[in-house]
Amino acid sequence: MHIDYLIVGQGISGSLLSYYLLQAGANVLVIDECDPASASRVASGVINPVTGRRVVTTWMIDELLPFAINAYDEIGRELGREIAAETSMINFHTSEQMQSSWYNRIAEGSEYISNINDVDAYSKHFHVSYGAGLTFPCLQVDLNLLLQGWRQRLIDKGCLLEECFDVDKIQISNGGIVYNDVTAEKLIFCNGVNGFDNNYFRKLPFTLNKGEALIIEIEGLPPSAIYKHGISLVPIGDNRFWAGSSFDWAYDHPHPTDAFRADVENALRRWLKLPYKVLEHKAAIRPGSVERRPFVGLHPAFPSIGIMNGMGTKGCSLAPYFAHEFAGLLTSGKKINPEADIARFSKLLRS
Repeated sequence: MHIDYLIVGQGISGSLLSYYLLQAGANVLVIDECDPASASRVASGVINPVTGRRVVTTWMIDELLPFAINAYDEIGRELGREIAAETSMINFHTSEQMQSSWYNRIAEGSEYISNINDVDAYSKHFHVSYGAGLTFPCLQVDLNLLLQGWRQRLIDKGCLLEECFDVDKIQISNGGIVYNDVTAEKLIFCNGVNGFDNNYFRKLPFTLNKGEALIIEIEGLPPSAIYKHGISLVPIGDNRFWAGSSFDWAYDHPHPTDAFRADVENALRRWLKLPYKVLEHKAAIRPGSVERRPFVGLHPAFPSIGIMNGMGTKGCSLAPYFAHEFAGLLTSGKKINPEADIARFSKLLRS
């Protein structure tokens, strides 16, 4: 079999890159074993335009958010399902300091946040100590629908090989690569944490952290917004909410922990007035980068091999934009944003 592009991984990066390459008329094969504990399959799917205790706008969000809205709308139309929707986030301030930071950011002119004057409207469901603010627009992506829907589309097109990829079987030939009985012009690694230590990209400054979340059932809590008070409650249908997440930089294993569940349940009892039931506990390792910028592009020493990885917690916002840019580089020679292009690590990768 000869193809243009062999993509390893069908998380959000591999799905979107294959989508744009197929749109461009390329021949694509995706290899993926469908790990249910991958970061893409455990994540909440939320794009939040502001972040952190200082309530700052996230990197490139003015470009990333409208692009993501359009991209998920296009893919949803192709799949015949709505896979993303604009929503708002109700931010319950956790302290006077956080409340003050919010007010200061509004005074400076942040376009994504505003105050909520009628916090009594939420007192039926939550304990409200320091008021609340509104973030809008946010975007909530149904990653389950996206990944399963696009996987089926790849199967229908004969573009998916469901197996574990063996990096040791790669052979670099003149002008391309050989993998088992497949030859390709380019091989692109989009395999998340599994791409952390392959021989081609192990020198990139990856940083890994572990996230956990509970799937809980809460009857009577309106699913009209995302609620945040340290932890986030993200509505996912049928009175269910995704509750998380954590950032564990010194984890011992990739599995759910009793300590996380205890912490979240204690936080819920202090914040939430409604009863809840824990249905599921999930965990995954996220691949990020030390400088919090993705790794996108072709290897400077092995130009037939590329990568799209290092999205951290921002995969839903970063992947559409940079998958489109990467597809443009591969099919038309267009440049990638230099802050994301792995060309910035050329000396490191050549050494």
